[in-house]
Amino acid sequence: MHVKKDDIVVVISGVDQGKKGKVLEAMPKKNRVMVEGINMITKHVKPSRQMQQGGRIHQEASIHISNVMLWDPNAKSGTRTKYKRLEDGTKVRVSVKSGEVLD
Repeated sequence: MHVKKDDIVVVISGVDQGKKGKVLEAMPKKNRVMVEGINMITKHVKPSRQMQQGGRIHQEASIHISNVMLWDPNAKSGTRTKYKRLEDGTKVRVSVKSGEVLD
């Protein structure tokens, strides 16, 4: 996957297009990510021991990985990524727009 947990991403399609948020969870097997404040849904919860009153809660739902783009702070926009190996053998992500190392 081109994004990891705690990355800042920008949504490139859908209802929340143009919004930025932090990746809360990455699900590589499902090709989905949970982004903070993006794709909010209303969930109806029955009363239980944890939530005495019950009611409606707002929470994030997952979004497909193809609908997000990694945020490049140098270019101040979303960017594609490519992978590069450094001299010491570590694999890092590099911004296609600015050429800067993102990891």
